[in-house]
Amino acid sequence: MNEVRVDKWLWAMRVFKTRTVATEACKKGRVYVGDTPIKPSRTIKVGDIVKVRKPPVTYSFRVLALTQNRLGAKLVPDYMENITPKSELDLLDVVRISGFIDRRKGLGRPTKREGRELAEFTDSLSDGWDFDFLDDDDSEE
Repeated sequence: MNEVRVDKWLWAMRVFKTRTVATEACKKGRVYVGDTPIKPSRTIKVGDIVKVRKPPVTYSFRVLALTQNRLGAKLVPDYMENITPKSELDLLDVVRISGFIDRRKGLGRPTKREGRELAEFTDSLSDGWDFDFLDDDDSEE
């Protein structure tokens, strides 16, 4: 096997979870060989460098061997070498850390702390108030 489709290879190397997702990434211009965006049907060969943009990081992989079949995770290093620059991987850490800090209030589920504060607030409201507006003995029907 001298050449293989790039979408098949990316799926087989576990870069993408499904081949459809790999194909879509190629169509959206997120996969490059060299500096040129490529179509999913483009064939790659041993020695090519494939770049995959998964915002905010652009991963770079050197093709060591070709296969069309999905591999176990332990076998992947025999077929590709991850040559992503450290500066790109540092971006991933920054995003991972800032994801918890920069969450705007009111978005997503409440954190545990916010849940406790909400429970304390509602408990303090109900201590002196009776919210039963429709008691059975009050209804005159």
